[in-house]
Amino acid sequence: MAYTLITANRNYSSWSLRPWVLMKALGIDFVDRIEPFTAPANYEAFRSFSPTGQVPALLDGDRTLWDSLGITLYLADRHPGVWPEDEAARAFAQCAVTEMHGGFSALRSDCTMNVGVRVRPKTMSAALVRDVARLREIFGEGLSRFGGPWLAGERFTAIDAFFAPIAFRIRTYGLDVGTCQSWVDAVLDHPAMKQWEAEALGEVWRERGHEEELAACGEVIADYRTSA
Repeated sequence: MAYTLITANRNYSSWSLRPWVLMKALGIDFVDRIEPFTAPANYEAFRSFSPTGQVPALLDGDRTLWDSLGITLYLADRHPGVWPEDEAARAFAQCAVTEMHGGFSALRSDCTMNVGVRVRPKTMSAALVRDVARLREIFGEGLSRFGGPWLAGERFTAIDAFFAPIAFRIRTYGLDVGTCQSWVDAVLDHPAMKQWEAEALGEVWRERGHEEELAACGEVIADYRTSA
């Protein structure tokens, strides 16, 4: 029986993207189920399939797995390729994934995810500047130590999936990651990422809270989404 992966709007849901793109990239079969954000608070509606009232959620028979990292760890016990085989690369990837999962709060708040637009950001806060500098460090270390083109070597693994939403943010807000733009370009060109983007551009859902967050981040200078 195939997994069912429950995600939300392609434009907004960075947490959903992580296991979705990982499973697509590794060829792990799943039923793709979208539960869009349709109200300022979706907790009660999402509680029908997720104990946290949030996405993503992975259904495996009578098991429900929640949280992007929890889902990734579950998949890693059952499928090869989630983590790099090389021990040093695996250690680096696992540390970077957990840092991404629990950190980068300024980047999350000041550069909310919206795949289909381009934004001229407001003056960058000191915290955001630090977060972008840290991205350059992580990307640069991974590419230089393990040879690229992915962050932990030759294959797309969980570390690339966890930073994939950041690639969209880097493009949306024009963030400067220097020579590490090569990884950004590579991940945005990945077939799974291109599929996610195409679906994002085709969405007609708009959720007021997410759109207000976007407006607070800066001036929208281009909007490629299908009209609502």
